[in-house]
Amino acid sequence: MLTLDMILDAQKALEGIARKTPLDPAPKLGENVYIKAENLQLTGAFKLRGAYNKIRSLTKEEAARGVIACSAGNHAQGVALSSTKLGVKSIICMPAGAPISKVEATKGYGAEVVLVPGVYDDAAREAERLAKENGYTFAHPFDDPLVIAGQGTIGLEILEQLPDASQVVVPIGGGGLISGIAMAIKTINPSCRVIGVQAAGAASMYTSVQQGERVELSKVSTIADGIAVKKPGELTFELCKKYVDEVVTVSDGEIASAILFLLETQKTVAEGAGATPVAAVMGGHVDTTKGKTVCVVSGGNVDVTTLSRVITKGLSNSGRIVEVSTKVADKPGSLIQLLQVVSSTGANVVRIHHTREDRHSEVGECIVTMVLETVDQGHIHQIETALKTSGYHLEKR
Repeated sequence: MLTLDMILDAQKALEGIARKTPLDPAPKLGENVYIKAENLQLTGAFKLRGAYNKIRSLTKEEAARGVIACSAGNHAQGVALSSTKLGVKSIICMPAGAPISKVEATKGYGAEVVLVPGVYDDAAREAERLAKENGYTFAHPFDDPLVIAGQGTIGLEILEQLPDASQVVVPIGGGGLISGIAMAIKTINPSCRVIGVQAAGAASMYTSVQQGERVELSKVSTIADGIAVKKPGELTFELCKKYVDEVVTVSDGEIASAILFLLETQKTVAEGAGATPVAAVMGGHVDTTKGKTVCVVSGGNVDVTTLSRVITKGLSNSGRIVEVSTKVADKPGSLIQLLQVVSSTGANVVRIHHTREDRHSEVGECIVTMVLETVDQGHIHQIETALKTSGYHLEKR
């Protein structure tokens, strides 16, 4: 079904089409940690590799009828651009909740977009229906050997750029990316570990590996929309069982912190799915002390409005901002006294809300809620201690 020769053939076909993305050290993440920046790939994600390899392999008859795909956004853009380059009509079924930026980018690359209510799996069913109805070739985003072979070229690049890599950490949605990378790496260097990462709210491959069979989740919920898949692929599940050493999960809070970390330290934008390997390292789910670790940042197509919310969540999760509520006497000077205590701790007031009328306040009291810019969790503890010592009762956050 999948061979190293297929991956090597895909690598030749992608010359001049896909970028050979950089692999750079990330010293603030760890002295042995590196970033493979697939977020800098054309279309902003790795998906171009597999999509192009699939579409270039169509027969003349298949190409004439056109292709259809389902995607939360990145595969959509890869199929759209590849199809346009090869002169093939493309139709993409996308979840109705997909980021607007990804929908518009897909249209911009030349595809016809069909928005489907629900999540990725609902879009997949609609794409399969339309394929049968109209004779389109279905370009599966992950459970296709040609697509997997294209993604596997990343594994070849990693070994070329860092031959002594000890482990590679890869996001998992349906499993196409990690299947290709793991197959390439394990075939060439069996001692190199391959670790998969899933969002805890969409841990279909993790659960399937634990139970020894493919499991379909009843629902998925995560900020990492690119890997929000209810059920792993049949082929990818078998490849993961054979080639992947371990699968771990990370929380949305950890993902948000990783996105913020990449912005601040690597000066690069990652979407939720792409940040999961970094989240796994930051959260201590992956041991990086035993050798060189490569984190595959798979994509950077994050909606700007979503990015704003994710940054706020990341700041909160890492102790960089905190919301504090307390009561003060309803008389002149009470608010300034409270702010003087806050000021003495070195915290910066970002936002403040002062109200007399609140069902939780007594007559003669006011509720004050402050959003404070802080250094870390230790600084938050210092602020809370200072306020309590000064006689302020803190409402539960």
